[in-house]
Amino acid sequence: MLHVPGSPSGYHPTMRIVMVASECEPVAKTGGLADVVDALARALGRRGHEVDVVLPFYRGLRPPDGPLRRRTITVPVGLPPGSRADAGDVATVDLVDTRADGYRLRLVDHPFSFDRPDYYVDDGADYADNAARFMLLGRAALEGIRLDGEPVDVLHGHDWEAAPALLALRATEAAADLMLRDVATVLTCHNLAYHGWTPRERAWQLGDLGRSVGDVAGVDLLREGIRAADIVNTVSPTFARESLEPEYGGGVDDLLRATGDRYLGILNGIDTALWDPATDAALPARYSAADTVGKAACRADLAARLGLDPGGPILGLVGRLDPQKGFDLLTEAASRLVARGARVVVLGTGDRSLVRGLQALAAGVPDRIVVLDRFDRDEARRIYAGADAFLMPSRFEPCGQGQMIALRYGSVPIVRATGGLADTVVDADADPAKGNGFTFGPAEPDALLEACGRAMAAWADRERWRRIMARGMAADHAWDRPAAEYEAAYARAVGLRRS
Repeated sequence: MLHVPGSPSGYHPTMRIVMVASECEPVAKTGGLADVVDALARALGRRGHEVDVVLPFYRGLRPPDGPLRRRTITVPVGLPPGSRADAGDVATVDLVDTRADGYRLRLVDHPFSFDRPDYYVDDGADYADNAARFMLLGRAALEGIRLDGEPVDVLHGHDWEAAPALLALRATEAAADLMLRDVATVLTCHNLAYHGWTPRERAWQLGDLGRSVGDVAGVDLLREGIRAADIVNTVSPTFARESLEPEYGGGVDDLLRATGDRYLGILNGIDTALWDPATDAALPARYSAADTVGKAACRADLAARLGLDPGGPILGLVGRLDPQKGFDLLTEAASRLVARGARVVVLGTGDRSLVRGLQALAAGVPDRIVVLDRFDRDEARRIYAGADAFLMPSRFEPCGQGQMIALRYGSVPIVRATGGLADTVVDADADPAKGNGFTFGPAEPDALLEACGRAMAAWADRERWRRIMARGMAADHAWDRPAAEYEAAYARAVGLRRS
């Protein structure tokens, strides 16, 4: 366990960490959050720490193979005003423990809360009881700590869904619970666009906490989680700086500024074993930085399967079709890109107007533009491998993993210089010695077109392109470095909590 500052042995290298999250690869995933939670937990486990990930037991969730340990607990829940004199009640919940790859996965089984068609929404609208659902998750995580009877150093929450766990922990501390009062807290903000807003008429879902947090309008769970945390971080240094301004701060920039040096930027990594073109079974050919011959075969396969004319540079995009991701910029620039010789492959689902707009363009030039309106993991891998370049024209991007995967697969990224994209992609024209991609500034179609034009000119110079590819494939985006930075953040949080 971690010793407090001033103890004879100082900081011991191992800690007990409980993560609370709404997603975790491979059992529950809608986006990159799941990848980060799983990969970070595994990286910390490899470094000797004891890590639990506490996750809802959603409908259709399949725990990893192995023995399951099931225990029944009760946790307090809120009741609507007037129910039993507004005294509150308890819910019966099962904790289901199993081993994941390097950590313990603890599933909170409460069918009324989590046995639903979707994790967060019903017919496009947030579930009306999301505050109650994730407060139950947080309280179950704390009851699990009590049940285990082993001291925990850090409670690490991910996004607003984990904020109720931090709020409940601090309320427990006020009641002088010996098991929980010294637990330090870290909150990672992966996406500041989602706050878990709970209007005042629904604040009873948070139990007694609903009366002590928020304002007359309601409770902003992300904001309250930031207030409750000892250390707050986001997922890249550049986005940490950007989010201090209203344009990127998601309505909490004032609070992040007030948090001062307790607000950090820690760049995400990628799972380099999972994302490796030398071993990727989805690819028609394997290759590596030392031998890139197989990448040409992947390119030829992609063009042939999708009916693309292989005569020009293939630009790939994989992601959620959303204005945040800059897909509208691509829609406006695509015709001019194709006129200059580019081929474009888009894989993803999302905003239907964006999908239809891209599909209309593709219908006119089917051998130049292909739009795959679906979520397809294997096809995504084949695009990473088969594309010459990879587009990420995001308006904002707290970190992004696509550009890191593209670098590893030898697909030169073309990105807007924002957030984690700016931290990982160096423009090859601005810095010929270190450049591994191409960047642009304004979120405008002309700026995207200009960066693509420079990339296409570099592609025509095969020796220069090979050097840019090689620098990208040599980049180290494994989780070891971020895990060490999280260790330092945990140690600081413990010091703040126990000093």
